[in-house]
Amino acid sequence: MSTIAFIGLGNMGGPMAANLVKAGHRVQAFDLSEAALNHALEAGCQRAASAVEAVQGAEVVISMLQTGRQVDSLYVSGDAPLFEHIDGSALVIDCSTIDAATARSTAAVAARSGLDFIDAPVSGGVAGAQAATLTFIVGGADEQFARAEPVLKLMGKNILHAGDHGAGQIAKACNNMLLAVLMAGTCEALNMGINSGLDAKVLSDIIKQSSGNNWALQLYNPVPGVMEGVPASRNYQGGFQVNLMCKDLGLAMEVSQQSGSPVPMGSAAKALFNLHQVAGNGSLDFSSVLRLFKEAE
Repeated sequence: MSTIAFIGLGNMGGPMAANLVKAGHRVQAFDLSEAALNHALEAGCQRAASAVEAVQGAEVVISMLQTGRQVDSLYVSGDAPLFEHIDGSALVIDCSTIDAATARSTAAVAARSGLDFIDAPVSGGVAGAQAATLTFIVGGADEQFARAEPVLKLMGKNILHAGDHGAGQIAKACNNMLLAVLMAGTCEALNMGINSGLDAKVLSDIIKQSSGNNWALQLYNPVPGVMEGVPASRNYQGGFQVNLMCKDLGLAMEVSQQSGSPVPMGSAAKALFNLHQVAGNGSLDFSSVLRLFKEAE
C-alpha cells in the first residue's frame, strides 16, 4: 500500500481518487469544495485540511485542476508552494489539462528541487474516470513515464507516452479540438435528420454502421432519450462542462498559432461552443451544444 496525495476532487478527480482507494492505497485527499471532500470520504479517502497536509508522507502526488494558473499556484508560486513540502523521493503527476508552457515550467522547477514531475492529462470523460478506463497522455522523461505507469494503470486503460514535458498537453489539445468538431458535427447531422422526420435512435444506429460513425455516436449520444447513462439522459448534468471545452479550445488555438497550423474546423467549433457558453450554458455537458442548433431554428 502506498500513500497517495490527491488534490482536486471534481467530476473527474473524485472517481479517480476512489479507484486508487479500491486498489488498496491510502489516499490523502484535498479540495476547496466541502461537498467534493465529503464524496471522497465516502469513497474511503482520508481528509486533509490543506494541500500541504495532503502531501505529508505521500509517495505519489496527483493533481487534477482546471487551469495552468491554478497548477502554478499550487506547486510554485502560491502562499504554500507544494514543491517546498513534497518529499524529495515522491513522484508528482499533474492530470490537469493546461497549456504546455506551464507544464514545462512547472517540470523545470520540480527538477531543480530534485522531484520527478510529469504532465498526464486524461481523456475518457466522467464515465471513464468512474470505470478506471481513462486514457492518460503523458509528457515526461522515459524514466518518469516508467515510474508513473503502474499508478496510472490503476485509474486508466490506456497509458500513452506523448514525449517530453508538455507533450501530453499538446496531444490533449489536438484530441479535444477534434472531439469538439465531432460533437458539433454529430449534433448538426442528427438535428437535420430529426427535423426531416427521422427517429433520432434509428438515425444514430444507421450512422454508427456507416462512414459517419464516431465516438460521440458510439458512447455519448447528444440527443435525450437515445442512450442511457450519458449526460443527455439527465438534462446534460454531470459530464464535461461547456466551460471546460471552451477552455480547451482556447488552448488548442494557442497551439495552432505557436505551430503555424491552420485550424478552420477547430475555429468554427470554438465559435459554436463560445456562443453556447455565453448564452448561459457553461455548466452543462458539452453535448448540450445540440440545443444551439435547435434554438437557431
